[in-house]
Amino acid sequence: MHFDLELPSQPSASHRVGVLLINLGTPAAPTPRAVRRYLAEFLSDPRVIEIPAPLWQIVLRALILPLRGRASARKYATIWEAEGSPLRVHTERQVDGLRQRLAAGRYSVLVDYAMRYGTPSIGNVLNQLKRAGAERVLLVPLYPQYSASTSASAFDAAFSALARMRNQLEIRTIKHYADYPAYIEALASQVLRYWQQHGRPDFTAGDRLLLSFHGVPKRTLDLGDPYAEQCRQTATLLAHALGLTEVECRLTFQSRFGRAQWLQPYTAPTLQELGAAGAGRVDVFCPGFTSDCLETLEEIGIEGRDTFLRAGGREFHRIPCVNDAQPWIRALAEIVVTHLQGWPIAMPQQSAAATTSA
Repeated sequence: MHFDLELPSQPSASHRVGVLLINLGTPAAPTPRAVRRYLAEFLSDPRVIEIPAPLWQIVLRALILPLRGRASARKYATIWEAEGSPLRVHTERQVDGLRQRLAAGRYSVLVDYAMRYGTPSIGNVLNQLKRAGAERVLLVPLYPQYSASTSASAFDAAFSALARMRNQLEIRTIKHYADYPAYIEALASQVLRYWQQHGRPDFTAGDRLLLSFHGVPKRTLDLGDPYAEQCRQTATLLAHALGLTEVECRLTFQSRFGRAQWLQPYTAPTLQELGAAGAGRVDVFCPGFTSDCLETLEEIGIEGRDTFLRAGGREFHRIPCVNDAQPWIRALAEIVVTHLQGWPIAMPQQSAAATTSA
């Protein structure tokens, strides 16, 4: 039996494809009240805190939010930009860059972003895309390595929104891109560009590059979370792309919270160890963060620097995240287009001709 297969039709205004970038989130302002509101949502997520909710909520409301809210607000104030939260600023620029990149490739898609915690929420943006004519949406977590506490939580929020829709959107998800070649190339490009501007470390003299990923409790690894292995995979591929050995380029984990054992080695003690050993220069790069944020700007750029220098180190460099650098925007577009295969995303012929003539 023979079937005649037709190519996907071009999208109409009422049958469009949406691409939703999802980041973690940020407080609305660097104030204790705004930070407490953000942390309350974040730390109430059962994917993030995997202990019985009734007991945890008592501890959270009575102890953690009052203390951590004030302390975190002071930290946010040190990195806040005139345009607002750095994470939000960089995410918006990534959206703009991706829109331009896809339009230049003659792809007709709606591109927007949402935050897992805070605003704009995933459910609200999915509804906005639906009202704009989208029938299919690709969810793109801005977490290159998959973890239940990040990517899975983002998908949970999206599926919860779908549960409230009578005429549901068709959804695709990107689970991870930890080893995607274009992502690794974008990381290597970011490091090399920084070294071109600020000099390359002298690895023969003991200088080191740390690749610091956000930590998670070790218990999550024991339960089957692939995050740790994907971080190691990214680190190995990036070190190879830079031509560095495991001694010259070391993997660490940051942002430990609570008393439980988390993935090791920890970033802060490693910086202290290197400083005490007389390391001349340490560069720190955070491949798991696609946007600079509190964890990279304050925890690494301020606290990490102080830890290394006070221990005896001489020169500290924080390499910016990929943010809206063009190699990353190209990689992001490649990842998106790969996962949109089979959906009607070609720009209508008339618009394509107009774009070409322009």
